[in-house]
Amino acid sequence: MSALSVRQVHRRYLTLYALRWLPGGLLIPVMILLMQERGLSLSQIGLVATAQGLIVLALELPTGGLADALGRKPVLAVAWLICLASLILFAVADSFWLFALVWALQGVYRALDSGPLESWYVDATLAADPEAGYERGLGHAGTVSGLAIGAGALLSGGLVALGPVGPVSALTLPVLVAVFLQAISVVALLVLLVEQRPAKGPGALRASVAEAPRMVGQAVGLLRRSRVLLALVAVELFWGFGMVTFESLLPIRLSEVVGGAERAAALLGPAGSAAWLANAAGAALTPFLLRRLGAAPAAALMRILQGVTVAGMGLLAGPVGVLVAYLACYTVHGASNPLHMGLLHRQVDGPYRTSVISLNSMMAQPAGALGAVVLTALADRTSVSLAMLVGAVMLALAAPLYLPAWRAGRAGAPAPVVDAGPVGLMPEGRPERATDRTAEATNLMT
Repeated sequence: MSALSVRQVHRRYLTLYALRWLPGGLLIPVMILLMQERGLSLSQIGLVATAQGLIVLALELPTGGLADALGRKPVLAVAWLICLASLILFAVADSFWLFALVWALQGVYRALDSGPLESWYVDATLAADPEAGYERGLGHAGTVSGLAIGAGALLSGGLVALGPVGPVSALTLPVLVAVFLQAISVVALLVLLVEQRPAKGPGALRASVAEAPRMVGQAVGLLRRSRVLLALVAVELFWGFGMVTFESLLPIRLSEVVGGAERAAALLGPAGSAAWLANAAGAALTPFLLRRLGAAPAAALMRILQGVTVAGMGLLAGPVGVLVAYLACYTVHGASNPLHMGLLHRQVDGPYRTSVISLNSMMAQPAGALGAVVLTALADRTSVSLAMLVGAVMLALAAPLYLPAWRAGRAGAPAPVVDAGPVGLMPEGRPERATDRTAEATNLMT
């Protein structure tokens, strides 16, 4: 990793990040419609989609530990190849069970993909320059992902407008292009991601699989030892619950104010693309927020503002007001994610970095499921507006959880060494115990 400069690491990270999200942008507009075209009902689509969530929940932590023990590049390579296989199968699937297999493969892919690329970027940056600020790259990644998804969605719409090409239906065209782009992504990953792996060879694979549970255990142990890290991970519980408002309830709310589901669907197409562009713009604002407020205060403010935007979606009358609040919500979300992840990375050293990211990501899964049950039931029995207000309050309630990180940043105390149990291997191959970082958080330049 140290063979690359900070600038090279930054450029390669953003290139791979864009390639990672571009195929997904192509699929977003056509995924549900294509399954309907091939005979699945909405209830069947809902059932096959649960395969992904269940597999991600089961594999999130073990795969994070595997990436920390074996290395980020091999895990990412397997993940992206599995994604390629799922896209190829999606292009030809025509039955409930084949689509269920597609979603199951997507679940394995997402579990393996959760964290290794970001962890590689942080560790590679610090290997090139221990004093480098990697938070800027995390903010740029948010901008890149928003632009990639928005561009993919627009390209998908253009391909569908071209109509069928020979035996290939209009809705299948974006999937085939996504397959091609995913294949390019795999090649780019193998070429661009340079890593000094902790271990290599078949024996290393067996040892890493055996080591993964210990890595997970050490990551969980860090939560018990660090109030800052525990509070940051707990933020995901509130966010997972509240995100149901702008992911699931917004289409219903919009149909109320425009007077019909079809009119709402017509508006949501371009609004969805605009939302991802707004997400990118929000991520681009993070350097300014960090200079003016600092990481933890800015992150707390973004959680409150996101609650305000969701409340606006629930209360404002007319489609213009609802959509403006929707775009504002995604702008705030784009700014909040790099702030949160930058603070999270400050609390853990390389050997357990991916495991902690996976643990942070996993917290949103059960919270999102609970939010889906509670908020949709509340919307049925009362109103969509009231359900969105409850979700807005939950989003804003996460703000105080950034106080421990803010206090640690103000104190500026040196990071104590945490007794994490048996000695692990750092990515550079040298033995070192995990540390609980309480480093200065207000000087982050995302």
